[in-house]
Amino acid sequence: MKPIQLFLSSSVFLMTVYACQPVKKDHAPDPLVAHIDTTAKPGNDFFQYANGNWFKANPIAASEQSCGIFQVIQDTINSQILKICKSSALTQSEEGSNKQKIGDFYFSGMDSMNLNKNGITAIQKYLDRIDQIKDISELAATTASIFKGSSSALFGFGIWQDSKISSKNAVNIWQGGLSLPDRQYYFEKDARTIQIREKFLVHLENMYRILGYDQQKAKTAAANQLKLETALALASRKKEDTRDPLKNYTKLTTQQLETATPNFNWQVFFQETGLQKVDSVIVGQPEYLAALNSNLKKLPLEDWKNYLKYRLTRGLSSYLDDKTYLEVFGFYSQTLRGVQQPKPRWKRVVEQTDSYLGELIGQVYVSEYLPAGTKEKLVEIGNAVKTVYAERIQNLDWMSAATKEKALTKLETMIMKVGYPDKWKDLSSLKVNRDSYAQNAINANQWHFNYNISKFGKPVDRTEWDMQPQNYNAYYNPSNNEIVVPACNIIVPGYERKMADDAILYAIIGGSTFGHEMTHGFDDMGSKYNAEGNLKNWWTAEDSTKFYAKTKMIVKQFNQYNPVDSLHINGELTQGENIADLGGIIMGYQAFQKTKQYRDQEIIAGKTPDERFFLGFALAWMMNMRPEAIANQVKSDEHSPAKYRVIGTLSNIPEFYRTFGVKEGDSMWRPDSLIVRIW
Repeated sequence: MKPIQLFLSSSVFLMTVYACQPVKKDHAPDPLVAHIDTTAKPGNDFFQYANGNWFKANPIAASEQSCGIFQVIQDTINSQILKICKSSALTQSEEGSNKQKIGDFYFSGMDSMNLNKNGITAIQKYLDRIDQIKDISELAATTASIFKGSSSALFGFGIWQDSKISSKNAVNIWQGGLSLPDRQYYFEKDARTIQIREKFLVHLENMYRILGYDQQKAKTAAANQLKLETALALASRKKEDTRDPLKNYTKLTTQQLETATPNFNWQVFFQETGLQKVDSVIVGQPEYLAALNSNLKKLPLEDWKNYLKYRLTRGLSSYLDDKTYLEVFGFYSQTLRGVQQPKPRWKRVVEQTDSYLGELIGQVYVSEYLPAGTKEKLVEIGNAVKTVYAERIQNLDWMSAATKEKALTKLETMIMKVGYPDKWKDLSSLKVNRDSYAQNAINANQWHFNYNISKFGKPVDRTEWDMQPQNYNAYYNPSNNEIVVPACNIIVPGYERKMADDAILYAIIGGSTFGHEMTHGFDDMGSKYNAEGNLKNWWTAEDSTKFYAKTKMIVKQFNQYNPVDSLHINGELTQGENIADLGGIIMGYQAFQKTKQYRDQEIIAGKTPDERFFLGFALAWMMNMRPEAIANQVKSDEHSPAKYRVIGTLSNIPEFYRTFGVKEGDSMWRPDSLIVRIW
């Protein structure tokens, strides 16, 4: 859904502070109906019809790139986390306790006087280390230190499951190291992209001035960094070409890796990261490493040192003085996403504290803020959708019995992690104090990096969560064949003092969360993994041909949508999410048909169960975005813009046509021959 997917519903939830939407009183009209914009025709633009009144009443805040359901819920969660942070900061807690760490991290971020007094001095020793690099052979150790304390550089790296042996943790290396959101920003010649490149150069120059360079040196360093990154971008695969896990899997021995890239000292890099006895690595894009190896020799050492300084500083800019923060904000938020001004400091610090100490905050969140019955309600809906999914697979008219059997096995063994983990990560070794916000962030980065490195050589822990209960998101992990739905997905804006009806719950939680994530196990990527989570073909050749013919239809459909400027959605890149949206809404709808509300055809606020279900699906994606943010998403994100997740998906649902009288001539109408039917 969102970075990966979704969400919400039920129960009495007595919260509170919404930046975009006031708290509804008990006598207020039904929120679902109140959002309807009757000036829009459902068959032409159901997204606007279902959400338009809310958009008119809630313009995008100057500090945001969008406004809608995600921001409303995030504001609710932020207000809760703020209470946790403030309470922890005001309490005299035992050194090393959860509350001490939360309180001190938050306090150090709110201490703007100290931050502005210190400038970039908190990272000076790390900058000095880069300056001390004397030749290309020393670059590897310093690159590893930046990975540990700040952000990635040169390439992507981490310990993840081996896609072909899901029980084993392996060293993974992939293309990366670009400072613009995607490779195409370095080449495309449309007016928007050219302007972004020009502003990127100005931003780089300003950053080098912050680092103490004179104007000419800063200008030269900026130009050379753009040249360096353009060389890396040239060797990078398009994002849509990274979607096939088989084509992006090359296992090399460490000897083969060193032979292929002799200009980068991998042994030193591994040693600096804490890895020992690395005998093999999985490389996503070997041609990228080959180009990196060539450019390490071709380009001056000074350019690489400047590049590392920038990556270090940018990665920690949110934890430094206002001048550095605002420079990074000016480019990455204002230029790229159209955000007009920064969020208030408290909100930024709350989100950053949660980002680093979410495991600790989650424990308080679960005990103090979750409605009773959250986990049980989520499990109930998840099981209902899973049952429907099995029925759908059994009744497919295009899949053979042999492939159906394997598909059903994969679905049956699919793990549902719901609410919050049974055990929490141990952050006792993480040091946090009130002296330096940047050093706290560095320490937290190092803890998370070391935690990832510690997995090497150990069995895969299939009980681990990669999200916290307060993360409004969800995901499917193909290597574990699992879906993970954090507890806060229970929230439905507008229904804080009463439980939303099943039409809404089954649209949002059933369709856009459980159904969506389950379908990721059977989308263009997930379908390549078997029930055990291994990259292994389980399809007959004939069924595979039929499946990819269907996925091509959804690619073609979304290629036609033009959200902003002359930019069209990239159907290849977004197909996995589009397939999951389509499968999810079908599963959610059929599960809803088994509820009492549907069987009784209960009318609520003048709307039938079918009307409320499809309006609920549009509520799941109620999001108004700035044009700059839409353009950035279309260029670099595997998720289609929210509007097209609604109208594109519902254009393939005959029951939607019948409910809202969609007919030929309406913009959303598609002839039966073009309606996409997969799962």
